[in-house]
Amino acid sequence: MPRITPNLWFDGRALDAAEYYVSVFPNSRITDVSRMGDRGPVITASFELDGQRFLALNGGPEFRFTEAVSFVIDCADQAEVDRYWDELTSDGGEEGRCGWLTDRFGLSWQVVPRALVELLTDPDPRRATAAGIALQGMSRIDVSALHAAARAVEAGVGPEAPRAT
Repeated sequence: MPRITPNLWFDGRALDAAEYYVSVFPNSRITDVSRMGDRGPVITASFELDGQRFLALNGGPEFRFTEAVSFVIDCADQAEVDRYWDELTSDGGEEGRCGWLTDRFGLSWQVVPRALVELLTDPDPRRATAAGIALQGMSRIDVSALHAAARAVEAGVGPEAPRAT
């Protein structure tokens, strides 16, 4: 079965990006660096992020990343959300809305706690709606605020949605 490897296009910073990403994610490593000649410029850098292969290509300035493609980071808890958010927005990264950010290389990431998915798929549509509304006001996702919004509808405070039957 073929293995799919995302190819990321950079303008001269492929190796810098690969080194940065392997420093951010545990169980990651650079697997190969291809150069033009023995000491020439880097053409590609192959790397793995926790077992997922990537190829970074120095393709030039013609193409840039857009939010049309992003990578989702499945975070166990708020501590993981905070760690990845802080690391990926540092040194030139930019915060977006609803858990999205753009790192210093222009690549988009979604930093998503498991609690968000659980709350948005809650069998009680009032709780799911409340969590979704709370999410709309966030940049970095705040797990405790999502839970508080879901609990508020149980107390009779918060958005109205049909009751689960």
